[in-house]
Amino acid sequence: MGLAKLSFVLSWLLSYVVADLTIQYLPQATMVATGAHNTTGPQPPPLPNPMPNLAPFIQLNKAPPAGVSIKLPSAFLGFSIEISVANQVLGHNSSLIEPTMLNLLHNIAQRSGTVNVRVGGNTQDHATVDEAGTHPELDRKILWKDHANANSNNPTATPPVYLSRDFFYLLSNISALTDVHWYLGIPFNDTNWRLGIAPMGPEILGDRLLGFQTANEPDFYVSHKHRVAPYGPQEWMTELRSLVNAMNDPKYDWARKSFIVPSIAGADGWDLQAIWDMGLVPQFNDNIKYLAVEHYPADNCAAIWGGGTIRNPQDEMVNYANHDTYLKSIVKGYAPHTAYAQTVNRGFIMFETNTASCGGFQGVSNSFGAALWGLDYAMQMAHTNFTGAMYHVGGQTTFYNPFTAPPTNEKVFHQWTIGSMYYSALVMAEVMGMTNTTQIMDLDANNANPQTPAYVLYENGQVSKLGIFNYMDKSKGSADLTVTFAIGGSGVGAENGTPATVKVKYLESNSITDTVNFTWAGQTLGDAYGSDGLLKGDEVIKTIECNNDNTCTIPVPAPAFALVFLNGDPNSNVAYPSSTYTTTAITQTRNTATMDPAVLATSNGHKNIAAKKYSTSFGSGNKNGAERGVGALRWFAVGLSVGIGFFVAAI
Repeated sequence: MGLAKLSFVLSWLLSYVVADLTIQYLPQATMVATGAHNTTGPQPPPLPNPMPNLAPFIQLNKAPPAGVSIKLPSAFLGFSIEISVANQVLGHNSSLIEPTMLNLLHNIAQRSGTVNVRVGGNTQDHATVDEAGTHPELDRKILWKDHANANSNNPTATPPVYLSRDFFYLLSNISALTDVHWYLGIPFNDTNWRLGIAPMGPEILGDRLLGFQTANEPDFYVSHKHRVAPYGPQEWMTELRSLVNAMNDPKYDWARKSFIVPSIAGADGWDLQAIWDMGLVPQFNDNIKYLAVEHYPADNCAAIWGGGTIRNPQDEMVNYANHDTYLKSIVKGYAPHTAYAQTVNRGFIMFETNTASCGGFQGVSNSFGAALWGLDYAMQMAHTNFTGAMYHVGGQTTFYNPFTAPPTNEKVFHQWTIGSMYYSALVMAEVMGMTNTTQIMDLDANNANPQTPAYVLYENGQVSKLGIFNYMDKSKGSADLTVTFAIGGSGVGAENGTPATVKVKYLESNSITDTVNFTWAGQTLGDAYGSDGLLKGDEVIKTIECNNDNTCTIPVPAPAFALVFLNGDPNSNVAYPSSTYTTTAITQTRNTATMDPAVLATSNGHKNIAAKKYSTSFGSGNKNGAERGVGALRWFAVGLSVGIGFFVAAI
């Protein structure tokens, strides 16, 4: 080893030692919570007038009835991560993976078998893979944002983003640790095609890569000043043909057959039916893998960018505390398009969505009401034959984030904040199960009352679960539900099918406007800045003895969601043992722990899950290398520096 290399190794080790020594004497900072970390919000909406029936009856069939969805993939609800924040939530590089993120992904994969994640968004169109390694800013990093050359004419002020090869190894290593599949995107901000991502993604990710989005919301390209008018679906399709022609080289074969289109939001007069009528699918039949759209039911853009009407979060709260306003009335508009997707044998994905664009609403998008709404939204999309959906993750100032890492300069004393939409995804994973045969149906329960929707689920052709929502807030008066159901029975001319007992898990909080400490089956992901991605507390699964008349009565407090397991133990849904993931790089003495580096070798993402149980919280009784290893690393580095000093002196 040359002296230069020895010097580099020494400086690298000492940089962590110095960081550790410095961190121990940092004072507790005073800070102002922003975005998803902000726990202030509106008041609960009043109870409806008239009130719904608080003791409704639901009749279920043993087999799937007419109106039930198609069979759906278990990994239905995943996440869409803005590529510009990938280094904040996924990891600094392929060796320094964010352990909290691994825990969060594993929670989902454990329940549904796998989880799908899209890394893209507006910044994907401005991304370039640094194939030649010409940007020193990418040294030991997955990405670099060139803010100096951001397009000032672009309303979103999106900077160019440069990706290193290590970006793909980071994704691959995450897939090696927990079962994650990925969607990526080919840059489309202009037609000087930058195709570095197209061969590198399949080469490194292998079968963990699901497809490439080709244009992100092209219907916004004119208003975002990526194109000049006239620019509509026909012009976009002409560019799509140009892209296909540019990918003639065999190294692009996989990418050329894996397009995700049209990914429109319905802006500027773009219409899905018109695009189908123009022949998008038959013209690009060899290229299209999935059909996709993007949609936010509302926006907070006026508050962020100016112009338009600023929406009051207090007024918006009621819209996320019911089944209709921003949910059923919107999703049902996609029914003709999901039906069309089936005729052309393609999946139909909600590729990016959340409560409201431009970051969501303070105290609403991160409320318990939004957690219920996000779950209801996902179940409604499943009922309408979407084959997948992804809740978007933005930056620090975003209220709707499913999860938000602390700002870099606060990671010493703060952990992550887990948002409403993560709880939605966690519960949806259990709703869907792992059979890849789940069918779902909106029951229009309680005379289709928007405060008390309910869904039934079938797996392998048999009724398996019942999901019941209560959007009402107990602080406004008595609003608990007592729901009675029957499976089959003489009333419908069928044999009795109600079991003797059922198991129930609840998603609960004290109020519809709570922003932290929600519980799923008694477990929580904690307060703002308080999560390491692990569910805390004892799991609570309630056993309910059913009645002797082929009925069963389920209490549903206000507010809450109840998932009733009709034919088995909820824990049979678990795919593989719980694991805790933490980091090997020790730069601090709190909020950190260890990970076996052997599983971090670059690979094509083959699952290698070990049943490990470590704590990442400071002061936990089950300690690991986080606290034990700091001193060892410190003395190892010091000893190594002394040894190298003698070695160099001898030379």
